[in-house]
Amino acid sequence: MELKHIDIAHLTISPANMRGGRKQPDLTNILPSVRARGVLVPLIVRANGSPDSYEIVAGRRRYHAALAVAEEGGDIDALPCAVMDAGDDAAALEASLIENIVRLDPDEVTRWETFTRLVREGRRPEHIALVFGLTEVQVKRTLALGNLLPRIRTLYREEKIDAVTVRHLTLASKAQQREWLALLDDPEARVPVGQALKAWLFGGASISTKVALFDLAGFDGETVADLFGEDRYFASAEQFWTAQHAAVAERVEAYRAAGWADVVTLAPGQFFHSWEYEKRAKRKGGKVYISIGYHGDVTVHEGYIGIREARALARAETGDVAEKPSRPEITAAGNDYVDLHRHAAVRAKLADAPGVALRVAVAHMIAGSPIWSVKVEQQRAGSEAVTESVELSAAEAAFDAKRRDMLALLDFDGDTPTITGGASEGLTSLFVRLLSLSDAQVMAVLAVIMGETLWARSELVDLLGQHLAVDMGLVWQPGDALFDLIRDREVLLAMVGEVAGQQVAEANGRETGKVLKRILGDCLRGENGRTRVDGWVPRWLRFPASSYMPRGGVGAASRSAAVAAMIPSEPEVASPQIELIRKAA
Repeated sequence: MELKHIDIAHLTISPANMRGGRKQPDLTNILPSVRARGVLVPLIVRANGSPDSYEIVAGRRRYHAALAVAEEGGDIDALPCAVMDAGDDAAALEASLIENIVRLDPDEVTRWETFTRLVREGRRPEHIALVFGLTEVQVKRTLALGNLLPRIRTLYREEKIDAVTVRHLTLASKAQQREWLALLDDPEARVPVGQALKAWLFGGASISTKVALFDLAGFDGETVADLFGEDRYFASAEQFWTAQHAAVAERVEAYRAAGWADVVTLAPGQFFHSWEYEKRAKRKGGKVYISIGYHGDVTVHEGYIGIREARALARAETGDVAEKPSRPEITAAGNDYVDLHRHAAVRAKLADAPGVALRVAVAHMIAGSPIWSVKVEQQRAGSEAVTESVELSAAEAAFDAKRRDMLALLDFDGDTPTITGGASEGLTSLFVRLLSLSDAQVMAVLAVIMGETLWARSELVDLLGQHLAVDMGLVWQPGDALFDLIRDREVLLAMVGEVAGQQVAEANGRETGKVLKRILGDCLRGENGRTRVDGWVPRWLRFPASSYMPRGGVGAASRSAAVAAMIPSEPEVASPQIELIRKAA
């Protein structure tokens, strides 16, 4: 390529530019830089046939930014350009796509459009994959979007169809796509999407060619390639089953000819449970069982015999006569009578033994029972950064230390992630172990379990935070995980006012959010000449929580307001048990 400076009047947008036909580009983030310093990164251009005239292959936004500055009356020097050889449309498309992928990954339909143009220019999928750092399968997956009707591609680009649905639609014939669109347009119809669409396309369960017992080369039916799953499927389930059953029948005859006592073909979908059978060699009467799954998969089990048949044969060989089963001394209804009366007597006595009941409750929380289930708060967010910030927080470290102490107290494995559900023993054995602990120790275990199972988004968190006088400044540290999530400039200004003072906030009232975040960071770290501020906590995280703006929208602030009137005063001590609870808190 030749590097040269070209007057802006001699430049136009090339048809090969992948975003060339779009609306005016967003120049927000580059226009200030172009105003201040001009265009620094060369545009990629090529001669378009006229003397001193060039078309832009890559660099459309820089060109439009320069035009905008010129229209404002600013001086724009000739733009730096890298001049390509003329005539190679494929190379121009590649240059345009590479630059746009580096700047911002184009949507899948845009990439398909450009890859398709490259194929028309003579580029093969393996060449495209090499140029753009993709696998050949990834390129073929993108090109598979060409199987879709234009309207479906448009709906996908507008995010009205999800990725799973559109990828299954690439398996559909044009007639099936039109039928699917008709269902989409019918307000009374239920349109299949996601995995349900795959079943709809294939008339039920999709059947992979991998499960076929027969030779696909001699199969008369049609198969469909799934470029997204690197698999093929039978277009007609009926044709597949005809061929598959014929292949199974051939296998059956082959096993019988080999001398097996019998070959049993189970009904489709019927499972072969090994515990219902006993291994038996062919020479001792062993049979072959063939199970067939709903998705067409076939599994052969050689050398088995039914467990009842095996026992009968064993008795016949030894001459034993089966004993007649004895009758139980009490009926099922009688057992119900005994169990329920004993239960009623025990719970009446348990109501007078709160210390025992406490241990029973803790044992149930840890081990569970058929009618007692406790869920652990997973502390998961949609953002990995948010989840990680909680896992690494000082509060979580302090709680984990207490949890490990209680794991050691209960003699549980130290690597068990939670006490709740972490028992390797039964409910009764766990209760006996808790009987050996003091009330204070059991209360300490209960406090950790309660922390594990406290719902993160409940009003009770706000009530407890205020009742226990939780100081977030002692356990929370500011970081990018929060500030990256704040988009509201007014909120950032209010935060700057809290941290740096109202005078600083007013002086920076017109600055961008990025600048305001930098000021916050400088104050919280004591950098760039600003005094370090310790212990500051955003209003949302405090107890009680509040909002910065009257428009609200903060869940914690709403919950704090809802429980404001419920904050209890110091409770009177009514029993030793309540006193223990207060001390544990």
